[in-house]
Amino acid sequence: MVVDLLFWAVEQPRVPLLNSYIVMLAAVLLLVMGAMVWRQWHGNRRALARMAEAEQSGLLEPASLHPLIDPNRCLGCGSCVSACPEGHVLGLINRRAQLVTPSACIGHGACQKACPTEAITLVFGTASRGVEIPAVSSDFESSVPGLFIAGELGGMGLIRNAISQGQQAATAAAAMARKRQGGDFDLIIVGAGPAGLSAALAAKQKKLRYLVLEQDSIGGTIAHYPRGKVVMTAPATLPGVGKFQFKEASKEALMAYWQQVAQEQQLAVKTEQRVANIEHDAEGFTIHTERQQFRARTVLLAMGRRGTPRKLGVAGEELGKVIYRLQEPEQYRGRRVLVVGGGDSALEAALAIAEQPGSRVTLSYRGDAFGRAKQKNRERVAEFAADGRLQLLLSSEVQNITADSVELSTVAGRQRLGNDDIIVCAGGILPTPFLKKIGIHVQEKFGTA
Repeated sequence: MVVDLLFWAVEQPRVPLLNSYIVMLAAVLLLVMGAMVWRQWHGNRRALARMAEAEQSGLLEPASLHPLIDPNRCLGCGSCVSACPEGHVLGLINRRAQLVTPSACIGHGACQKACPTEAITLVFGTASRGVEIPAVSSDFESSVPGLFIAGELGGMGLIRNAISQGQQAATAAAAMARKRQGGDFDLIIVGAGPAGLSAALAAKQKKLRYLVLEQDSIGGTIAHYPRGKVVMTAPATLPGVGKFQFKEASKEALMAYWQQVAQEQQLAVKTEQRVANIEHDAEGFTIHTERQQFRARTVLLAMGRRGTPRKLGVAGEELGKVIYRLQEPEQYRGRRVLVVGGGDSALEAALAIAEQPGSRVTLSYRGDAFGRAKQKNRERVAEFAADGRLQLLLSSEVQNITADSVELSTVAGRQRLGNDDIIVCAGGILPTPFLKKIGIHVQEKFGTA
């Protein structure tokens, strides 16, 4: 069309000034269209390169919640690509959005909100790898009437989502509690992380008799992060408190914030209360901890998915030098440390210890690529390994542990390393047996919402 306009203008000799304007306009349009075509071609090429790199590295499995894109509804506008806070998770290929670096997706869901045609659905698991998720209703009630689930346990680990779900679940629990009789509490909340504390604030606003039970300390899963870990989140609103303004904060800053909120709002929280069992009847629940028991009309499970730490199952693992999470990297100065695992917690632990003076760190992972870790962590590990600041042993597994050494199987054969400390970051055993014992229906999802 632009070319036809240009030829038409050239063939009109009687109006030279008008023809000049038309020629200039056509030239500008050609430049704009050319720039758009070049940008599209360049973006397409870049997205294909990232996808090929992910395939070559075996980084094709999203960690949890991730987008599923309907190509028939996708306009190719790129809104989802721009909205992703993690960077180049999505890309445009042949004018359609695709997940190009699946392992880098951590389920923010910003892409779904940005899509103008609702072409994106957030799903759990993939066709080849299922994810176990408790079945819940739209108000987060489980298959057990009066028992609600919010936050990480329900598959939504992001702080903003956990805050929102905690409030919604507490609101639904309040409505149900009013229909029941008896009980020491209207609502007992299990877990003092973002979901649990948000629910407690909502319960306080609604003047419910509530109690929060936490097996460790206020902060929930955040308390288990390595010191100095930077946490990505998004603004949210807390009942009775106001705006939660953090977008990026350290573990310590978030822990201090939640503890301040709990103190200033005088939230009813009991720490070091690990829930061992929950029994239910027509009028409510009996919650058994390892110390006490409580009676409540409704219950909200706002605990993490980690459950019991996954162990190696090898000789010597019972030694005191073997632990299952890093808290203070400074204590490993001048020591020989083995970190086991391939997720972000393992990589961040190894990097934090490698920065301590005199430390000698080895990172062991049974896989041949870090498919569950963020790109930033993978790049830093590669940089530290190249500089000799840590030893990287992929495709390796611990076989035996002694007081001053550790034996691993590697691609080069058996290898024995001098060792003072071992940190196992191999994830946790999901609390599925606990949920099933209570009567909660758990479903395994293979790429479904």
